Amino acid sequence: VQLQASGGGLVQAGGSLRLSCAAFGRIFSSSFMAWFRQAPGKEREFVAGIWWGDGRTYYADSVKGRFTISRDKAKNTVYLQMNSLKPEDTAVYYCGQDRQGYSRSPATFDAWGQGTLVTVSS
Repeated sequence: VQLQASGGGLVQAGGSLRLSCAAFGRIFSSSFMAWFRQAPGKEREFVAGIWWGDGRTYYADSVKGRFTISRDKAKNTVYLQMNSLKPEDTAVYYCGQDRQGYSRSPATFDAWGQGTLVTVSS
């Protein structure tokens, strides 16, 4: 599968953005789709994930209650709705697929989108 992320941009603190990750190719029900982010000088970190099959969701503590991950099977797309954005959310956001199942480690993901930059100004 190929993934294409979009939706990033510049937003003021407290604002919202919705990221999209379009998948080209079949996503199996056993796949775990996730958003990661990477700030300058930092490692790529897990943000949110969703089981493609049953839609169960998982979040990093830092975004719980502010971000919502969802998927639209008909459109083969995963979304990340980001509300109450903070300057520390500034990063390049990547979507990924792990065909082996649930994981919060980027090392196990076998497909990645190109990344989309989110900048939150204070």
